[in-house]
Amino acid sequence: MKIKLYILLFCFGILLFPQNMSAQVDFNKRPDDDLGNVEDKFQEYFFEGLKQKGIENYQKSANAFLKCIELNDSDPVLYFELGKNYKALKNFGAAEDALKKAVAKSPENEWFLDELYDVYIQQNEMDKALKTVKQLVKFHPDYKQDLATLYYELKKYKDALKLLDEMDEQFGYNQDRDFLRNRIYDVTGNDDDRIENLEERVKSNPEDESNYLRLIFRYSETGETKKAFDAAKRLLQLNPESQLVHLALYKFYLDDGHTANAINSMKVVLTSPVIKPEAKTKVLNDFVKFVSINPEHEADLIEITSLVSEDKSVKTLLELGAYYLKANDKEKALSYYKEALQQDPNEFKIIRDVLLLQIDLNKDAEAAQKSMEALDIFPAQPILYLINGVANNKLKQPTKAIESLEMGLDFVIENPKMEADFYTQLSYSYKQVNNISQSETFAKKAAALLKEQ
Repeated sequence: MKIKLYILLFCFGILLFPQNMSAQVDFNKRPDDDLGNVEDKFQEYFFEGLKQKGIENYQKSANAFLKCIELNDSDPVLYFELGKNYKALKNFGAAEDALKKAVAKSPENEWFLDELYDVYIQQNEMDKALKTVKQLVKFHPDYKQDLATLYYELKKYKDALKLLDEMDEQFGYNQDRDFLRNRIYDVTGNDDDRIENLEERVKSNPEDESNYLRLIFRYSETGETKKAFDAAKRLLQLNPESQLVHLALYKFYLDDGHTANAINSMKVVLTSPVIKPEAKTKVLNDFVKFVSINPEHEADLIEITSLVSEDKSVKTLLELGAYYLKANDKEKALSYYKEALQQDPNEFKIIRDVLLLQIDLNKDAEAAQKSMEALDIFPAQPILYLINGVANNKLKQPTKAIESLEMGLDFVIENPKMEADFYTQLSYSYKQVNNISQSETFAKKAAALLKEQ
């Protein structure tokens, strides 16, 4: 928010020593009386103040400038330097007093006002900051942004919007101003003014695609779907090659039941080089949900997913996996879960879902291997030991199954159903090694737990 302006401290002739000081103190004059001694002392203290400030000894610097003021307080630069030292020391009250004296001696000095403005901002004294920045605006137009922000902080929303309008007209539209404008609209809930402003932008600059897109978004957000759809169609008519507009059009087409148009818009979005992957993900997720309700369009889903083979996010892949799992196409579901796992190899939930599908699809060797790898990452997850035991039992490797199952039992806590599953698998493992006694013992434990459920 703050526009920080710096002074080149050693350009004394221009910045630090105005003409009136030069007339009063001639550092080249050989001292030959008491006045000369005063001038020598002044010079000594002044340079000491600059030196101490340069090495960040702000209190010593302040003391030196105070001695200068005792000798000759006519020059506002002394109070300016004193105020900056106090500010650095977080002594804001003293800093304000010093800087106000500097400003009183030189009311039109931008540097003095800017430093005082910074003191008020750091103290969160917005009313005083507002008064100061109004003086600064005449020096540089960038201060108008600060002024608009202060109006916002002080809840002077009409003043802020009026100033933003003036700046937009004078300098053109700006992202920072738009952000502040929308914050005001959000606080006031004045969607009519927001939309009116966007409509005006569309009229004044019809070639700017972004204005249409903002307007479409705002109409959609306020529930004025028809107006949003109309704005999207206006943009498409103006710019038939627009790709971004299809981010809005596909949704309108879906809601209106124009499936062919919706699919065409989605294809444009998903193959567009200018649309970000996260936006494509949302479009694809919406279409997955649509097809889950309208399965007759599954062929279109397959075609569309093939268009974005390299852009599918983990979220999209999981959505697709869930869709095919619901459709009882477990092989297809597994392929998407495995693809998601490639992108996020340490996500436990995806690992678990892949393993369960592998067991369900009798891919036991893969499940046994993958569950062992997963245990290196998640050694305290009992489901992994159980899956490994099940896979090894199905592979007729009961010794490996027993080892995994007995180890995993130690991690089962307050989960009778899972504990019963462990006992059931152990019973089967011991039966395979002809230890009937142990097999029956575990079978009874499993039955007892299930009976309690």
